Amino acid sequence: MGRSEKVAWPIKRREFHNHQMNSTVWNEFEFRDDDIIIATYAKSGTTWMQQIVGQLIFGGHEDINVHQLSPWLDFRTGQREQMELLGAQQHRRFIKTHLPADALVISPLAKYIHVARDGRDTAWSLHNHHLYVTDGLLEEVNDAPGRFGPRLERCSEDVAEFYRAWVTFDGYPYWSFWDNVRSWWAIRGMPNIMLIHFEDMKSDLAGSIRRISSFLEISASEELLATVTAHSTFEYMKANAEKMTPDGGGSWKGGAATFMNKGTNGRWRDVLRADEVASYEAKALSELGPECAAWMTKGGPLPA
Repeated sequence: MGRSEKVAWPIKRREFHNHQMNSTVWNEFEFRDDDIIIATYAKSGTTWMQQIVGQLIFGGHEDINVHQLSPWLDFRTGQREQMELLGAQQHRRFIKTHLPADALVISPLAKYIHVARDGRDTAWSLHNHHLYVTDGLLEEVNDAPGRFGPRLERCSEDVAEFYRAWVTFDGYPYWSFWDNVRSWWAIRGMPNIMLIHFEDMKSDLAGSIRRISSFLEISASEELLATVTAHSTFEYMKANAEKMTPDGGGSWKGGAATFMNKGTNGRWRDVLRADEVASYEAKALSELGPECAAWMTKGGPLPA
């Protein structure tokens, strides 16, 4: 891919384990030239990016099941089966991860897209995701071989209560939000890393898809870009949610439409008190520094 051999490529610095993820699977993963890794904190635009990338790879075809084609490789259950699936694929592969960058193998062969989202919006979406998960998926997670940490229990129906625990205990009951953001921000200048913000994708979907296509070195006509954009709107994805949702939505009460939910930002504004908003912003500044904290809030061009 013409990348300079003089680049000091990041190295994996740790293993990451919790009730859902096992990072060791990446240690034996055989990368291919042009692999695409879609990296996010949970509920930050993962499925949306999988749909965009899948559409670009398969020429805007409507019958693309991104969940089947783009597995979450570090999900603790079924890792061997996912490795076999990826090994058999002949098309350009696109793989999902929720790992922080320093617990992932960063290969010069691959391209990495990290989608970022304001933590408050992430928490609101994560609450819906957690609230409606079925007993069957909870049991699968909690009974997974080698599970680390406490069991994943049902959450309160009160989104504000969920948010307060999530922000107070840095991602509870999932994993650290700040750690994840910092790890990707630290390597944003690498030639095979792209950071893009959920808010920018919402405000300019067509422009975002054009940027993604260019980064992935996918030659796309104006007609294809228009088709990919039409197939990546929230309305289209909601109408075809079974093709984009894990287990076709069967692991969530209400099915795939529950998993896809709203795709909106700012719902926290009518719920959080002014002091809670100020506290979050102060925490973001402390954890991320001024440039990263500002970008995480509203997106826009990355600072030089």
